[in-house]
Amino acid sequence: MNQKQQILEKAEELYLKIGIKSVSMDDLARSLGVSKKTLYQYVENKNDLVSQIIECHINEEIEAVTEILKNSDNAIDEMLQVAKYVLNQLRKLSPTAVYDLKKYYRDCWETIEKHNQFFVYNNIKTNIERGQKEGIYRNDVSADIIAKLYVSQNFLIVDEDLFPLKEYDREKLFNQFITYHIRGIASPKGLEIFDELRK
Repeated sequence: MNQKQQILEKAEELYLKIGIKSVSMDDLARSLGVSKKTLYQYVENKNDLVSQIIECHINEEIEAVTEILKNSDNAIDEMLQVAKYVLNQLRKLSPTAVYDLKKYYRDCWETIEKHNQFFVYNNIKTNIERGQKEGIYRNDVSADIIAKLYVSQNFLIVDEDLFPLKEYDREKLFNQFITYHIRGIASPKGLEIFDELRK
């Protein structure tokens, strides 16, 4: 791993754990055992650092999801594998990091929103169309409408006002969301596959 990757990974780890605002460039340099001057060889400032982390995270997600698409047996298997990947990402995410992104790094938060509106939307839409061809999703479902609903609901899971982490287990919340989504669009054949895959 090169030094830039180490910096990005360490910064992401600290930001996800304790929030972005709480971690100074001094803190990051100390935890990496390097000088601040070394950090500034790779990033212009903290905002640039956060932007680069978001960009890396999005690229990793695209790679992971593309791999899942290639290796899934059917549309429901694909959805459950993607859900498992997303859940692993959610486990690392602190409410403070989400709050900080929304409040202090608005451009980075908008990058995440755009990624959801295009990449996630297209994947869900394609997944629904695949499932309809396979006969495991209902044909009376609009792939476009459901994909847009999915994307908008996706953001609600990390909404602290609606689902505070103190009261709602994120894993249970996300599992309920996926179950609600698949059961809403699956055909009788699809429901059998869904129940079988969840065992």
